[in-house]
Amino acid sequence: MTALLEVEHLRIELPTRRGTLVAVDDVSFAIAPGEVLGVVGESGAGKSLMQAAIIGLLEPPLRIAGGQVRLAGRRIDNLSYEAMRRIRGKEIGAVFQDPLTSLNPLFTVGQQLTQTIRTHLDLGPGEARQRALLLLREVGIGRAEERIDHYPHQFSGGMRQRVVIALALAANPRLIVADEPTSALDVSIQAQIIALLQRLCREHNTAVMVVTHDMGVIAEIADRVAVMYAGRIVESGPARDILAAPRHPYTVGLMQSIPRIDGQRGRLRQIEGSMPRLDEIPPGCPFHPRCPHAFDRCRHERPDLMSTDASDAACWLYDAPNSHSPGESRDPSRSPPTSEPVGPGFRRGHQT
Repeated sequence: MTALLEVEHLRIELPTRRGTLVAVDDVSFAIAPGEVLGVVGESGAGKSLMQAAIIGLLEPPLRIAGGQVRLAGRRIDNLSYEAMRRIRGKEIGAVFQDPLTSLNPLFTVGQQLTQTIRTHLDLGPGEARQRALLLLREVGIGRAEERIDHYPHQFSGGMRQRVVIALALAANPRLIVADEPTSALDVSIQAQIIALLQRLCREHNTAVMVVTHDMGVIAEIADRVAVMYAGRIVESGPARDILAAPRHPYTVGLMQSIPRIDGQRGRLRQIEGSMPRLDEIPPGCPFHPRCPHAFDRCRHERPDLMSTDASDAACWLYDAPNSHSPGESRDPSRSPPTSEPVGPGFRRGHQT
């Protein structure tokens, strides 16, 4: 299937007085229509910056320093602000983390919906209001004829997020970018929002990129997964394969930090250390200071994504002929990491 969104070798830099910092480095992926890509990683991995670059909302002095972003074959990373503004909303919808800050408290949800609709579609006031009502019903807002004239503070958190999703769908975009769309909601509302995004994606054949640090959300919504660490994708592949058999030691660590709800209980493991600062990213594999399987090559050479039996992983453990120096005996601790299969046993809402 032809990709709708193509990101090729994206690089985002932050110039400072002490030098240029690289926030996102050589990131490539694609999303097809009707597909959900989950981008996961700890805070500071570069997920939200990458999402902001795609929709043209990078705040200076951050800048795209390399690579390309294409939407339906058209390059959009080099467009002017005004040209990109016309694409946002019409071709790319956005769902942000906190629905209360995404909505203007001075206007009713109906006013905000109709303004967005009329900005991108050639509809009159009456037609725009009817479409706004249809969207509110579609995202599960009860008594839409009444609630359309309410202000954001009159809605619960889950209902506000549904309104934000309605805004994202207002002009029938081909791509929706959702940045932590469930982190501000309780677990039961998270399930409803996830189910809503899945249904809308299938019904409208819309491509969706979900940015999150919650592997439970990824398990329920994503078709494919890209795991980010220190500005780079360290593992990528079908969600069912990565969840059942993660290959990169970082992904394995994320899995092992999530409690199960299927009766299997055990001590949760944490990943030692923390995400490196932009000015402290180590040479070689950036994960090696926290990796229990690291060896000398990891400290000096950066691995690219390489194919494994389940996914692509940026890890020297899968470069079998060269995974140790000549004359050096193999250490069992350098064997590729393993993890118990993970599926419905996830506990949604656990923050990694």
